[in-house]
Amino acid sequence: MNKIVREHYPVANLPEDLRVGLDDGARVRVVLEVEDQPVFADGAVFDFATLAERPPLTIEETRELIRQVRSQDRPSVSMDEAVSRIRALRDEWDD
Repeated sequence: MNKIVREHYPVANLPEDLRVGLDDGARVRVVLEVEDQPVFADGAVFDFATLAERPPLTIEETRELIRQVRSQDRPSVSMDEAVSRIRALRDEWDD
């Protein structure tokens, strides 16, 4: 992830919409991070602004996506194995 940090940045240099409620003489810490953009199965980039414009998947499209996932032949995991893996990951933080 790309990240830019500016310490002691003058509020007066910020865009107007970011200065709301701040004193123009103040200094702030500015952190800019590029958001991860999830991608749909069809290659379209996920965007909240266009989410409402995207029509829902048809039953045929849904079945095709399920078929594609199943064709990847990923091994299934039992509930006990999943719980065991999660506990192992959780326990790493206790060490």
